[in-house]
Amino acid sequence: MTNAPTHASGDALGTRAAVIVFLTFAIAYFFSALVRAITATLSPTLSQELDLNAGDLGLLAGGYFLGFAMTQLPLGNWLDRHGPRKVILAFLAVAVVGCMAFALAMSFSGLLAARVLTGMGVSACLMAPLTGFRRWLTPATQLRANSWMLMTGSLGMVAATLPVQWLMPYTGWRGLFWMLAGLIALSMVGIALMVPRWRQETPALAQGQPSPSKGYGFIWRNPYFRQMLPIGFVNYGGMVAVQTLWAGPWMVKVAGYTPQEAAAGLFGINLSMLCTFWLWGVVNPHLARRGLRPERLIAWGLPSSFVVLSAIVWLGAGAGWELWALFCVTSTFVSLSQPAVALALPPEAAGRALSAYNLAIFGGVFGVQWGIGLLIEALTVFGWSEPVRYRGAMAFFGVCCVFAYLAFWRAWRGRPGVQAS
Repeated sequence: MTNAPTHASGDALGTRAAVIVFLTFAIAYFFSALVRAITATLSPTLSQELDLNAGDLGLLAGGYFLGFAMTQLPLGNWLDRHGPRKVILAFLAVAVVGCMAFALAMSFSGLLAARVLTGMGVSACLMAPLTGFRRWLTPATQLRANSWMLMTGSLGMVAATLPVQWLMPYTGWRGLFWMLAGLIALSMVGIALMVPRWRQETPALAQGQPSPSKGYGFIWRNPYFRQMLPIGFVNYGGMVAVQTLWAGPWMVKVAGYTPQEAAAGLFGINLSMLCTFWLWGVVNPHLARRGLRPERLIAWGLPSSFVVLSAIVWLGAGAGWELWALFCVTSTFVSLSQPAVALALPPEAAGRALSAYNLAIFGGVFGVQWGIGLLIEALTVFGWSEPVRYRGAMAFFGVCCVFAYLAFWRAWRGRPGVQAS
């Protein structure tokens, strides 16, 4: 494991090396996405076995993202200082412990603590490769690599649906988490062997130029970063919250699906996302060459998701997995904001820029997942049936999405030179 290749932090990787490094990181991210999404498939089983209500499910799923969000600010500093390889190996060791703790948990509090620990452990699985890509790849290739990493995540979410449902009779949910602990440990071996080590010096320092501030203040004050915050928190976070939790219970509680049918529906949703991110990876370099900036694509495309969500709320029981898949697909315009934020700031601050933005995204995931669950429970005060409460909660979420988009649009249109971009 001491023979991993060494690259200066500003060196570009050759094509073969870049592919190998991408695939090595992608394996770890696949398992992190599987762990993230598995609660949607397991929600009927966990609800029955541990007597969990909608608020408990929202908190349990959101606990993963709470742990994820807790690590983002120190993670960014560590990535810029120590590099992706060293940081992700340390974090994945925590994820292995979290999966084992989940397998052993005997109460809701034990499950929640294990989910928080697991979320902390896998929180570097996307940020580490994106930090490396910022220095190792060209801007257009970075956009492609980002989309294809997200595609890998969608593949992990696909694996968290029907394959998990098929394995359940043989392993049980506890056995699944023991398997995940072992597979994540194996992915660590590949990273240790194949990912380049990181030199601390940066291109700016090597050329005698001033380096960016070592803190987060200059990132939070950056106008481009702040422009992207509302849609990162609400729209991006909400898309992940729906994909990894609330689409499943909606199909069971509102649309009348069986747990097996809901798992098949989640499979369809995640497969749609996989294909969408693959397509984004194909077209992003061409869009970049044509001068179509990410913020313009977001401004044009994201409102389509509001139309789809309105149709879901309106149709209620008639809104099955197909419409939820369409909502998630039309929401993927907001995924372009992540690499755009990294490119808007210096390479020496890539880890901090990406982690700060990821904090906003996963803070939003936690807030939306838990908030929808709390709202579903709170709406009982009106005497509404459970399906109507689900529709009310989703309608409120939709209103929040529109306001977040309007805040983004106002900031984007108000920036100097936007008319020419």
